[in-house]
Amino acid sequence: MNLPILTTMLLSSIIAVAPRPAQAFGPCRSTDERVVVELDRHLLTLCAQGKPVEQFEVRLGRGGVGKRKEGDGKTPVGVYPLGMPRKSSTYGLFAPIGYPTPGQRQQGYSGGGVGIHGPHRRAAWLPGWMVNALDTSDGCVGLATDADMQRVARWLRTAKVGVVECNHPT
Repeated sequence: MNLPILTTMLLSSIIAVAPRPAQAFGPCRSTDERVVVELDRHLLTLCAQGKPVEQFEVRLGRGGVGKRKEGDGKTPVGVYPLGMPRKSSTYGLFAPIGYPTPGQRQQGYSGGGVGIHGPHRRAAWLPGWMVNALDTSDGCVGLATDADMQRVARWLRTAKVGVVECNHPT
């Protein structure tokens, strides 16, 4: 076999197996820094430049997803502003989600106090798998451990993340 044909075959093989950009598959479809919550998979992914940085299993609202009114126990669906993590006497750390958006408020959506947080202080001693065994939040996105929330908070502050995307279940 001559060298040009061998080179062409080798390059074709490399191109065929080269990885696709992260946004072609997976949760990180935007090129900005953001948090993506895949509601159907109960996964929170930290995304930077269209690529996953780290993933965490989460629990969601006890009422499911698709929040529309205060007290429904549902986790909101959509893209929201994300506030910087702050101390919380109930959860240790709490990163507020800007639900409802002004457009949702005009459509009659109500509620507030939704965010990303670790386990409730009363359950923080439980193993993480037990904390996240059931969807028990009031509509928030709950991480299994304080350590997980501290890692997320550190990344949010460092990357200056301002957006959370809660995807529709598939």
